[in-house]
Amino acid sequence: MEQCLAAEGLSIVRGGNKLVNFGLHVVSWNVGAAPPPDDLSNLLHLDCPGREPDMYVIGLQELNSKLSSFLIDLAFHDAWTIQFTNSLAPLGYVKITSIRMQGVLLLIFVKCPHLPYIRDLETNYTRTGVFGYWVSEQRRIVGDLHRHCLLVFWFGDLNFRIADHGLHFIRETISKKCYHLLWDKDQLNRAKKVEPVLNGFQEGELLFKPTYKFNVASIEYDTSGKKRKPAWTDRILWRLKEGAEAGGSEPQTAPLKKPIGVTLNTYDSQMQYGVSDHKPVVGTFSLEFEKLITRPLVELQPVGEWKPGHDAVISYCMLDEYPSSTWDWIGLFKVGFRSHMDYVTYLWVKDDELMVQDDVYQVYLNSEEIPSSGGEFLLCYYSSNMEIIVGVSYHFQIVPECLETQLEIGNGMDMSCDHPAPGHMDTY
Repeated sequence: MEQCLAAEGLSIVRGGNKLVNFGLHVVSWNVGAAPPPDDLSNLLHLDCPGREPDMYVIGLQELNSKLSSFLIDLAFHDAWTIQFTNSLAPLGYVKITSIRMQGVLLLIFVKCPHLPYIRDLETNYTRTGVFGYWVSEQRRIVGDLHRHCLLVFWFGDLNFRIADHGLHFIRETISKKCYHLLWDKDQLNRAKKVEPVLNGFQEGELLFKPTYKFNVASIEYDTSGKKRKPAWTDRILWRLKEGAEAGGSEPQTAPLKKPIGVTLNTYDSQMQYGVSDHKPVVGTFSLEFEKLITRPLVELQPVGEWKPGHDAVISYCMLDEYPSSTWDWIGLFKVGFRSHMDYVTYLWVKDDELMVQDDVYQVYLNSEEIPSSGGEFLLCYYSSNMEIIVGVSYHFQIVPECLETQLEIGNGMDMSCDHPAPGHMDTY
């Protein structure tokens, strides 16, 4: 066992609040039980440099919920989750939660550096009635959310239609891009004027084509025998509690900064996607708020250089208020990991914990657990009580075993990574 190394650079500092800008990307899409498309770049704005959000919130409706498909999705990840994860993980986004109720799926991804600052993450669902646009259970849910949350986003296939106007008038208006002529007949806009539970909900202007109903794999509206009228069924709304700031247009008169500001940057549909009879809707937001959590509950880092075949040392310290558990663990992750379960290896922190300084601890990772292939890694501290990652290290390199062997031998032998390292020769 190696001697304990000094834990430099670890310290817990109590800082003040900090005003931050936070980018949010919201997606709503009724996918009509279809498999995902091969490329989600446009939907996620991955082709827009300089516009990387801090968080993605993705809501999907009408996933394939046939019993056979649903059971497979429960045992493994569904195809849509896999596709979104494959698109975002290489860019440094980690899936922090997901929840599914039959055909409805919610996914949340966040940039890796934000992981230690997320608290009290909860997901839940409630089955509601299906008769009428507004049943009592739906009213209760929205009302409860607003009473207990400073900021609420409400989005999905809300199924509101365009009333009164006939099919010909609606299609002609759409073809001329005179969308404003349809706004006052939109059922959601009407409901906002008479339903108390919708008071305060805001939405961007509907300056894009109605997102329903299209022929599949087409940008042509429904040509079936039913010829349903186009409608903005897919929507993204938000609401702030009184006293919060929205849009950034109101003058600041109070001496203290309001708790949060919401600015809608873009609100649009994505017509190029045709897997279902709905087009996806995207809203991008800038949130401004005071960062109440300025330090992670746990800070950790690798000690020294990590090499295959050698024990590795991890140092960490934690805030006094951190609720530690004997079931806490530290995971070794490759950069670009997908979720907290996507570790290369892990260790229980309490098994071999050793205090080396005041409030600074060290644990050892057995040499057999160090990946011989090397690469770029980071460490994450997972809280069993809180069920979240509460500490993330900086990125560090593990030298591949074959390269390490080549550097040590230095005798002119060809020990490139194209050849197996000694002791790791394949046998057949």
